[in-house]
Amino acid sequence: MPKITVLLPTYNNEDYIAQSLESIINQTYSDIEILIINDGSTDNTRNIISSFQDSRICVIDNDKNIGLTRSLNKGLLLAKGDFIARQDADDLSEPQRLEKQIDFLEKHSDIVFVGTGYQEIDGHGNILGEYTLPSRNKEICWGLLFY
Repeated sequence: MPKITVLLPTYNNEDYIAQSLESIINQTYSDIEILIINDGSTDNTRNIISSFQDSRICVIDNDKNIGLTRSLNKGLLLAKGDFIARQDADDLSEPQRLEKQIDFLEKHSDIVFVGTGYQEIDGHGNILGEYTLPSRNKEICWGLLFY
């Protein structure tokens, strides 16, 4: 059983899925399952995913597009990891993302989820903005309630 399931839903993301998947495959923490929910893509997304030869990748193909929420719920039911990490098909993860997150969670058993700040980039990798998300419990709860 993997320690972490990386849940990666995708729908028509042929322009980004290869880089997104590479950023997960190349993590410094390797005890992972990469569960890709292909939500009925009609572009080249499925062929790109199939070009990756990594035993940690598991692909579930929806017969038709059922939407992000239902695809995520489907993935949660199928996930084998003790922990769930989320990544969108147009996201890139820094190489130590999972290592840092699992280390933090294992040292702080009273914490149930972690997140990160992020950089928004354009199609060429140019940074458009940097964002820091709330880190205090009250701010996080408020944000989850309203945003």
